[in-house]
Amino acid sequence: MADLEALNVMVVDDSPIIIRKLTALLNTLGYVVVKTAENGVEAVETYEQYKPDVVTMDVTMPEMDGIEATQAIMSKFPEAKIVMVTSHGQETMVLNALKAGAKGYILKPFHQQKVYETIQKVCNRKIELQFF
Repeated sequence: MADLEALNVMVVDDSPIIIRKLTALLNTLGYVVVKTAENGVEAVETYEQYKPDVVTMDVTMPEMDGIEATQAIMSKFPEAKIVMVTSHGQETMVLNALKAGAKGYILKPFHQQKVYETIQKVCNRKIELQFF
């Protein structure tokens, strides 16, 4: 990546497997995962401490779902950049998340190029030609 410094990312998902897969993918793409959280409550509580450049937020989680967590983070940090992570068939939830302030979304299963392009776009960074 030609960007001067790597973006710091917080990965929020209730599935340890998804956290591992997404973290590995983000690291491969040159991003730095500075924090992971297993639910929206933990994401909201730790966002201020880590102030990541971007958050990947699962839509459906126990305790506090991704939409509620997005609303909570955006109400205190309107500059936050949150990308929703969703499965096919959750279009209504994604629309609600975008209304809550999310800047984009990525679908499971993850496609490296799409994850890269979405994060670069959300962070207003140049998208370089990648060959995955």
